[in-house]
Amino acid sequence: MTEVRPGAVASPSLWERDAEVASVLAAIDALCADRTSTGTLMVIQAEAGLGKTALLTETRRLAEQRGCTVWSARSGETLRSVPFNVVRQLLQPALMSLMPEEAREYLGDWYDIAGPALGIADPGDRQADPQGVCDGLVAAVRRLAKREWPLVLLVDDAHWADQETLRWLAAFAERVGDLSVLVVVTRRPGEVAGESAHHLDAVAAAAGVSSLSALTPEATCGLTRATLGPHADAPFCREVWAVTGGNPYDTVELLAKVRDSELEPVEARAGELRALNRSARGGGLVARLEDLGIDATRFAWAAAILGTGITVDLVARLATMGREDAARCAELLRGARILTGPDPAAGGGSDGDLDFVHPLIASAVYHSIPDALRTAMHGIAAQVVADSGLGAAAASRHLLQVHPDDDEELVGQLRLAAREHPAVGAPDAARRCLERALLEPPTPEIHARVLYELGCATLLTAPARTIEHLQTALAMPGLDGGARVDAVCRLSQALLHNDQLEEAVRTVEAEAARHEPGPTRLRLHAVQYMWEGIHAGEAGSPGRSERLAELAAGCTGRDNAERALLILRGFDAMTHGESAVEVAELCDRALVNGRLAPGLGWTDPEWGIELLLMLASTYAYCDRLDRADALFNEGLRAYETAGWSGGHLSLAHAYVGLGHRRRGRLVEAEAALRESLRIAERVGRGLPLYWTATCNLVDTLLARGRVEEAWEIAERYGFAPPYPTTIVMPDPRCVRGRLLLAVGRTEDGVNELEAAEKAAAVRGHHNPVMVPWAVDLARALAAQDPARAGRLAADNRRQAERFGTDTAIGEALRCAAALETGQRAVRLAAQAVAYLEASPCQYEHAAARVEYGIAARSAAELNRGLALARSCGADGLVDQARQALESGLTPS
Repeated sequence: MTEVRPGAVASPSLWERDAEVASVLAAIDALCADRTSTGTLMVIQAEAGLGKTALLTETRRLAEQRGCTVWSARSGETLRSVPFNVVRQLLQPALMSLMPEEAREYLGDWYDIAGPALGIADPGDRQADPQGVCDGLVAAVRRLAKREWPLVLLVDDAHWADQETLRWLAAFAERVGDLSVLVVVTRRPGEVAGESAHHLDAVAAAAGVSSLSALTPEATCGLTRATLGPHADAPFCREVWAVTGGNPYDTVELLAKVRDSELEPVEARAGELRALNRSARGGGLVARLEDLGIDATRFAWAAAILGTGITVDLVARLATMGREDAARCAELLRGARILTGPDPAAGGGSDGDLDFVHPLIASAVYHSIPDALRTAMHGIAAQVVADSGLGAAAASRHLLQVHPDDDEELVGQLRLAAREHPAVGAPDAARRCLERALLEPPTPEIHARVLYELGCATLLTAPARTIEHLQTALAMPGLDGGARVDAVCRLSQALLHNDQLEEAVRTVEAEAARHEPGPTRLRLHAVQYMWEGIHAGEAGSPGRSERLAELAAGCTGRDNAERALLILRGFDAMTHGESAVEVAELCDRALVNGRLAPGLGWTDPEWGIELLLMLASTYAYCDRLDRADALFNEGLRAYETAGWSGGHLSLAHAYVGLGHRRRGRLVEAEAALRESLRIAERVGRGLPLYWTATCNLVDTLLARGRVEEAWEIAERYGFAPPYPTTIVMPDPRCVRGRLLLAVGRTEDGVNELEAAEKAAAVRGHHNPVMVPWAVDLARALAAQDPARAGRLAADNRRQAERFGTDTAIGEALRCAAALETGQRAVRLAAQAVAYLEASPCQYEHAAARVEYGIAARSAAELNRGLALARSCGADGLVDQARQALESGLTPS
C-alpha cells in the first residue's frame, strides 16, 4: 500500500492506489518521451467515494511536475441537460486565451463549426449538423494537442456529462491513438442508460479500464493512524473500517469529524463512530450545514442550484442576500469543507469563484433542498442567468425543472432556447425545451406552433416521434398558411425516413387537394411526385408519369416549385429510358444560368437533398457528366463547409464516387465510396444512404476486377435482399447479380438478374444504363439458352437506341458482339468502340477496346485498350489485355 505519513502532501484517498498511480505515471512518461508518441486513453471506474477525483488530482500533480499542459473538467449531476458543458470546461479556457483572430486562424475551417459549441463564436443562422460539430471538436483537440504538447486532458464523473460531450468523447476515443495526448476519464459503473450509456461504453471499449476497490482493513488502519496519530489502537481502526466499509471518502470525512470532536482513538470510544459517520454525510451533512445558520444554508442551496459558474454575486442574487453577507457565508462554507475555490483538477474553470469540495457534497446539498423550494429556486435562477446576459439557452436548464403553471412567458423562453440550441449542434436540448413547453401548456393560439417546432427539432433523430407531433399539430387550429404547408412537407419527409413512403405520398396528396391551383398546390404536387419517384417498390399510382409530364409541360422554371417539377419530370423520363436529349433539356430548364436557383441549394431546407441528387443523377445517366460532376462536387463542398458530417455528407461522397465511376476514374471512385461508407457506418446501417455507398463500392470493385474484395464488402455490409424501399443507383439487384456471376454462383446470379428484370418492369424502369440487368443476363445465358440471350440483347439495343446516349448504345453493341462469333462479332465490337469512344465513360471504352482487340486479334487495339484500362485503374481489364497480348496474337 502507498505509505503516507501524517501531514504528507499526498491525498489520503491514494492509499492502496499504487498500481493506478504507476499506470498514470507510465502514460505520462510515454507522452513526454516524444512528440510523435501514441495517445493514451484511461478510464477509471469506481463507485462513489472510492477515490476517482483524488486520482485525477494526483494525475494533474504528476503531469505538471513533468511540464505537461493539463486541462480538466468535471461533470455535475444537475448539469446533464447543459449541452457541451463539459467539453467547454475542458477546451474553452485555452481558446479564450487566444485573440479571436488567433482562434479563427488556429481552428481554420472548423472555427465556424465548432466555435459556437465551445462558446467562442456566435452561432450561424441555420441548424448545425451535430455530427459535424462533433468532428469539429475532435479536430480542435487534434490541433490544440500539437500546439500544447505534452497535453493531458482530465474528465471527472463522466457518467454525469451532457450527451453532446459524451458524443464528442466517444468520437475522440476512436482517434486518440493518432494523437500525442493523454486522456484520463473517471466514471461510476451503471448510473446512465440510453444514448449516453452507449457513448460511455464506446469510450471504455477504446481505453484501458481500471476499477477501484474499497480500502482493506490494513489500509484503513494506516490511514487512521496517519490522520489521528500512531496511538490510535487496533480495535478503533477496525471499527473505522467497519463503519465506512473502506470507502476512502467516507473514511476521510469520518476521521475529520473524529479530529474535530477530539474523540480519543481508542477502543472505549469506538462505539461513537457510527453516530459521527451519520453526521459526516447525508442527513448528517445537512445538519452540519444547518448548524452554520440559515444564511449559509441558503447560500449553499443557491450554489447547488447554479451548479456551475458559481460566483458570490450570482449566488447573492439567487439567495436574495447582500454582497457582504454572501461573502461571509462563502467563508463559513469554505471553513466547513463544503465549498472551496475552484479546484483545477476538478475542472473548476474560470467562470466561477467557488466550487463544491466534492461532487458527493454537491449532490447531497442539492437533494436536501425541499422539493417545492428547489423548483422555485430554479425558476429564480433562470431569471438571474438570463438577466446576467448568458442567454435563453443557458437559462433553459433551470426552466426545465420548474413545475408547469400555465406560464406563457416561460413557454416563450423555452421556445427561444429551442431555437438557440440547434444553432450550436444540440437538437436534443431543443427537443427537451419544447417537450417541457408543451407541459406548461402553451396557449391554444400557439400550441400547434410549438408542436410543429418540436417536430422540426426531432426530424433527424426521431422520425417516429416527429410524425406524432406533426400529425397532432396539423389536426389543431393555429397552423395556417405557409407554416401548415411546411409542416405537411416535413411530416411527409419524416414518414419517408420512417419507411412509411406510401403514407408520405397520401399525406401530401391530401393536402394538395385542399388548395386551389397555384404555387402552393404546385409545391405540394412536386413533393408528392418526388416521394413517388424515389420509391423502389410496386408501381406508383396509375397515370403518374402522364400527370407529371402534363404538369411539367406548363412549367417555365419561373419559381422553385416549377423547377422542382421539371427536375422530377426529367428524372422520371430518364428512369423510363425516354430520349436523353429531351431529358437533359428538361433539367437545363430547371437551372438558372446553368446553376442551382436560390433556395434550391444543397443546404437549403425547403426541398432537401433528394431533389438535387435526382437532378445530378439524371445528368450522370444522360452522359452529361460535366454537369453531374459539377453538381456532385458542389454538394460535397457545401456540406463540408457547413460542417455537415452525417448522412448528407455520406451521400455526397457516394454520389461523387458515382460520378467518378461513370467517368471511369475507378481509383478515385473507390476512395470516395469508402469514405462514404465510413461516414454511413456512424449514421447507422440499413438506411438508403448505406445502400448507396455499398452498392456503388461493390460495382466499382467489380469494374476494377477485384472480385474477392467486392464479395467481402457485400458480406460485411449486408449487401443482399431484402432491398430498401427507395431507389438506389445503380440498381442493387443488377449489381448483386453481376457479383454472383463473378464469384461463380451462376444460377443465383441469373435468378437475381431475373428478379431485377421483373422489378424494373413493374416500375417502368427501362433505362439500360441505370438498370443494366439485360446485358449481364444475356451474357450469362449465352451458352445454355442462346435464343433467349439473343432476344435480350436485341431488346436491350432497342431500349438503348431509344434512350440515345453513346454509352447506352455502345454497351448494347458490346453485349451483342459478345454473343456473336467471327466477322459479325468483330463488326459489332468495332461499332461499340466507335460509340464508346465518343462517350465520357472511359472504363466502358477501355473494355470495348480490349474486347475488340481480342475479337479482331489486333495487338494495336489491345495496346490502346491496355493504356485506357491502366488510366482507369481497371486491374482486371489490364490483366485480360496482357494475357491476350502474351498469347501471341496474329491478325485473322
